[in-house]
Amino acid sequence: MAALDKVKVLVLGDSGVGKSSLVHLLCQNQVLGNPSWTVGCSVDVRVHDYKEGTPEEKTYYIELWDIGGSVGSASSVKSTRAVFYNSVNGIILVHDLTNKKSSQNLHRWSLEVLNKDSSPTGVVVTNGDYDREQFADNPIPLLVIGTKFDQIPENKRNDVLKRTAFLSEDFNAEEINLDCTNSRYFAAGSSNAVKLSRFFDKVIEKRFLTRDANQMTGFADRKRFNFKSLHYD
Repeated sequence: MAALDKVKVLVLGDSGVGKSSLVHLLCQNQVLGNPSWTVGCSVDVRVHDYKEGTPEEKTYYIELWDIGGSVGSASSVKSTRAVFYNSVNGIILVHDLTNKKSSQNLHRWSLEVLNKDSSPTGVVVTNGDYDREQFADNPIPLLVIGTKFDQIPENKRNDVLKRTAFLSEDFNAEEINLDCTNSRYFAAGSSNAVKLSRFFDKVIEKRFLTRDANQMTGFADRKRFNFKSLHYD
């Protein structure tokens, strides 16, 4: 069997938003029973059928890089994470729907990866203070996922979703809201499953099927960091 082509997708967001649970659900189609904090980076792989059900169908590996979400105040923390930001093909931004700050911090996370955040402590922005032009030339496909939907009281869900709706517009990305402890949110044929498949298809197209694919592999000229000790889950 021929080796499959692969793409690299970062999974970013604050600590505790559920990135590890999300990655486990996406790759293993199972709920993660005992999630733990990610220190450094943890990588899992999902098999994806590009353009499934069409003559163009082809199978790819999707590498999901779960990046530890410790914010930190020192530039060394960001520099340590930067070693994982090379050759990125896609980004999944994860926030906790019950934690407003984690939603706001998605802008800082994305700017950190795109190397446009020069502040040592990162940039925390709120709706109305964010300059969308910072992402005008971003070639990397993005997907926004809100977690812990089940923890929002039913009478407050509409208000929360209205509050976070600006994120998908800011990032020019589709949005998925779910509960990582329930696999039905990615049931075959569901709107979430369709959005996810569409995102992975876009990542693959940008990487392998566009004329400027070399640019999409991303950040090849980024300064590389050499660290003696990096920790993985």
